[in-house]
Amino acid sequence: MLSEKEIKQNFKKKITKYPEKYFPIKTLKDLKFQRQQCKKCKNFFWSIEKQEVCGDPSCSGGFRFIGNSPAKNKLDYIGTWKKFSKIHQDLGYTPIKRYPIVAKWNPTTEYTIASIAAFQPFVVSGEIEPPANPLVIPQLCLRFNDIDNVGITGAHFSNFCMMGQHAFVKPKYYNKDKYLQDHFTWINKGMGILNTDLTIHEDAWIGGGNLGNSLEFFSRGLEISNQVYMQYSIENEKIKELKIKVLDMGQGQERAAWFTQGASTAYDVTFPTVLDYLKKQTGIKINSNLIREFLPYSSFLNADEVGNIENSWKFIGKKLNIDSEELKNQILPLAALYSIAEHLRALLVAISDSALPSNVGGGYNLRILARRCFSFMDKYKWDIDINKILGIHASYLKPLYQELSENLWQVEKILKVEKNKYEATKQKSKQIVAKLITKDITQNDLIKLYDSDGIPPEIIKEEFLNIGKQIKIPDNFYAKVSELHEKKEQVHATKKEEKLNLDEIPETDLLFYKNEKQTEFEAKVLKIIENNVILDKTCFYGTSGGQLHDIGYLNDNEIIDVFKQNNVIVHKLNKKPNFKVNSIVKGKINWDRRYQLMQHHTTTHILNAAAKFVLGSHVNQASAFKDVDKARIDITHYDALSSEEIKKIEEMANEIVNKKIKVIKSFIPRTEAEKKYGMLIYQGGVPIGKNLRIVNIESIDVEACGGTHLDNTEEAGQIKIIKSNKISDSIVRIEFKSGKAALLELSKESTLLEEVASTLNCSKEEVPGRAEELFNKWKNVIKKGKFSIEDFALTSAKKEQGSDQELLKKTALIFKTQPEFVPKTARRFLEEIKHKKIN
Repeated sequence: MLSEKEIKQNFKKKITKYPEKYFPIKTLKDLKFQRQQCKKCKNFFWSIEKQEVCGDPSCSGGFRFIGNSPAKNKLDYIGTWKKFSKIHQDLGYTPIKRYPIVAKWNPTTEYTIASIAAFQPFVVSGEIEPPANPLVIPQLCLRFNDIDNVGITGAHFSNFCMMGQHAFVKPKYYNKDKYLQDHFTWINKGMGILNTDLTIHEDAWIGGGNLGNSLEFFSRGLEISNQVYMQYSIENEKIKELKIKVLDMGQGQERAAWFTQGASTAYDVTFPTVLDYLKKQTGIKINSNLIREFLPYSSFLNADEVGNIENSWKFIGKKLNIDSEELKNQILPLAALYSIAEHLRALLVAISDSALPSNVGGGYNLRILARRCFSFMDKYKWDIDINKILGIHASYLKPLYQELSENLWQVEKILKVEKNKYEATKQKSKQIVAKLITKDITQNDLIKLYDSDGIPPEIIKEEFLNIGKQIKIPDNFYAKVSELHEKKEQVHATKKEEKLNLDEIPETDLLFYKNEKQTEFEAKVLKIIENNVILDKTCFYGTSGGQLHDIGYLNDNEIIDVFKQNNVIVHKLNKKPNFKVNSIVKGKINWDRRYQLMQHHTTTHILNAAAKFVLGSHVNQASAFKDVDKARIDITHYDALSSEEIKKIEEMANEIVNKKIKVIKSFIPRTEAEKKYGMLIYQGGVPIGKNLRIVNIESIDVEACGGTHLDNTEEAGQIKIIKSNKISDSIVRIEFKSGKAALLELSKESTLLEEVASTLNCSKEEVPGRAEELFNKWKNVIKKGKFSIEDFALTSAKKEQGSDQELLKKTALIFKTQPEFVPKTARRFLEEIKHKKIN
């Protein structure tokens, strides 16, 4: 099986062989550019002047714009987007707001890794319309493959803004030359760069299942932009034409500002206010002359592209006439400072957009960023106020991203939890490392220790140095760890599907979307496969979206299961049917089951909203399951829920029920739904199709959902949370009941409380007090072996306030048992005391 890299290489060979077919040659030639081949890397490029090498820094001699930028317009970070937006607006492009960095709408990626990812897969495939066309967007992105390069090269980021120039058109309207001319307008007029200062590379781009030829723009050693002509999709290693053609120009806002200013690093222009604070707070001494000489060579330290980083340090040291170790001592503290600034901005954006550090998937990579910050602070003994840095970042970015300031409190709280976890890990690390001192530690051991136990390699290296042993940490260590977690781990909603031969069977008409309370219907039998029946229409809901199927009858044939295969509903009977194809049959669903499932499904949405209100906007549904007797929702949260938090969530949920809020269900075009309600409509999974079914609990919760729902929150009845537990580092499960199921649970608790009250010969309100007296006397008699002739009859205890549920829970805590065992435990205590007294 070919990798993406191999597919890209093969495609690149093809397009560079026939450049006239794939590239906007006319515009390049009109502007006096000529095609050449680099004598070093052999890649093809275009420039106005004759030159032997391409613009890549490794071929052309590193960064040569620092302190000497050819750009006439000096743009600051915020001003770069404003100018980019204005120029493109004049060219006919519509500026739109960024998409969240957590790509809930995109099943191909966990995080938004490029501006085009905001429109994959459905806009790019032509399935739905874009929010504007053509458009430009300031898309904040998150990538983890360059973590080790951040701070060192002066150019790399894990979080960056990709200014996107995009168009999505039918082939006959696709005009590569026009798009290239527009980009030259931005480069020439916006940035103020002359064409004679440009080197343009022929290349290919692949990502998100799409492929295209591209032109990369270089100037004085820096790639400043990349215009991709995305025209293909990749299916089973085969390249296929897209129904529509896509323009995908992406330019890092950080790089554009950096290049025009000719600053020392991209970090200096991207977060100047944060760096001012950090330099002052740490008192770091910077050798400005050395830094100025070093930075043009910093591109040679790219851990992704250089085979031996140590040799690169020696090469640069030789160029600068300084020992490589001394060079590191001068550069690495500043690189750490830059990394802290960059990583904290990444965490601010990601957590603000509802991502959470964790031990799985992309959340693990967020934890890497946080722990790198903490580790650098420990290593250099810097007293840095993380919250202060977050606040400075949010304030600086406020003109572009107001939402970062609004969510600041939440980010601070979550990173405080992360810091506590890091400190706990450090203590554990010392014990583990102590056992390893006598062993030889390999690079794989370092990765395993970090991945399994969270032990930073720097701690291990430091401990080994204390006994005179050297350990080599891989230069791309964190990228290697990140690779282990790149495969997205996601708990998807329940989906039951069998594979039957349903060729030429039309889509089933789903009557429950027209009236969820319709219980009987007539339909035509289209196909019978053993005991599986397919109808032209149905009221029966098939297992999906975390909701179990309906049951009932077709004529007098019992339905035991219902599932969906593509857009066809399959009814499974308990035996082969007594009717034939083309028969008209009468269907009847089990209404009690359906209604209970509806109550649990709408309650899931209510609890999701209540949890978000109580815990914070980072809460989202990770998955859910709705059965008849009970249901559960798994939410994203960084800690186990306290009793007080559970109580507040339950109270808020019941308040929503009591407000009798309408539940409005409607089908809306996907683009319109996203514009109107935002990307948080995607909770727990991404539905497919041009139209989305939106379930709107007015002013409370809006989600794209295909399940059956109530018409009003009042119908949910009493909502009762049974229990909650943490099922992973960033996922909390809430089990609950509502409607009839909740009433049965409450009745059960009331019965248990009455039973224990009878055993202890007191009122329900006196149970906790009596229980405490009984437990203390039981401990005195049974555990300590002491005995007094006094009567062990319990005295009148203080009455307590609370529901039956709360009184029972308190009693269970006193007895150190589960609520359902409280009566049995009380009887046992009394019997054991009585037995001891008799003996």
